[in-house]
Amino acid sequence: MTWVFARIGRAILTLLLLIAFTFFTLAISGDPAVAKFGEDIDMATLEAFRAKWGLNYPLWKQFLIYLNGIVHLDFGVSFRTGEPAWGLVVSRLPATLSLMLPTMVFSILIGVPLGVFAAMNRGKWADRFTIVLAVVALAIPSFLLGLLLMFVFSVWLAWLPPSGIVGWQSYIMPSATLAIATAAIYARFTRSAMVEVLSHPMIETAQASGLSRRVILCMHGLPNVLLPLITISALEFGNILTFAIVVESVFSWPGVGRLLITGIANRDYAVVQAILLLTGTTVIVANLLADIAYGYVDPRIADARLKGRRHNAVLDKT
Repeated sequence: MTWVFARIGRAILTLLLLIAFTFFTLAISGDPAVAKFGEDIDMATLEAFRAKWGLNYPLWKQFLIYLNGIVHLDFGVSFRTGEPAWGLVVSRLPATLSLMLPTMVFSILIGVPLGVFAAMNRGKWADRFTIVLAVVALAIPSFLLGLLLMFVFSVWLAWLPPSGIVGWQSYIMPSATLAIATAAIYARFTRSAMVEVLSHPMIETAQASGLSRRVILCMHGLPNVLLPLITISALEFGNILTFAIVVESVFSWPGVGRLLITGIANRDYAVVQAILLLTGTTVIVANLLADIAYGYVDPRIADARLKGRRHNAVLDKT
């Protein structure tokens, strides 16, 4: 269990660095009083606002107050609305999750089979076409892709609602915008991993034994592709969160991403910090789970962990 605790400690340290970086970056980005009241604010109002929100303290003291609040699950109050920042974020979270989860599922269901298909036809036209398709999907910015989909399916064909949530049809374009680029990443990494596996001597041995391509793929190919897919899934979960900020703005989606854009524009520190803390924690936890899963899925890491455990047992006996 030592290696698990080491990774948990590293994750906690990363989270602390994220909290510090977010706090000090926002603190030096501008005065929230000016953003709320404008440049013509009088000194009395300015001082009263700063005293009310604790902005008249030295920066280091503000940071300690903020850390104490986090420990007690108090993430501050919105400068703009006066509501608890965490409550605002939680109220928008279901809309973002309802967009992210189908995106993740469809990305895997589309990207992984495409990558396997390309690897099984390496060097052929199907492989080249898949690679070109993936490169094009990655090259198109998410906001541009969203606008193109909106123009075609909402303005031109009038099939789908252009913005907001008015039914299940509202999920199609935002989810497609997020899933296209993510599926392309899955396809490229799956292809690379599968090509490496198929070039391994064990595949030649399996072929010489008379096993069919389907059996070889299921028994030897896909299990060995699982390791890089775990890493990609952890990284892509964070990327989808990042892309969701842009996509929610394009489609006026009432989620956390749109709330973040509003908070940044109004220098609503508490809301922005709560969202970045939630996003960063999600990414850190996803990578931590991927590390732990690696330790159990990858035989090399599992063997090293077992040898370390035996070595410690020998030392304890001596």
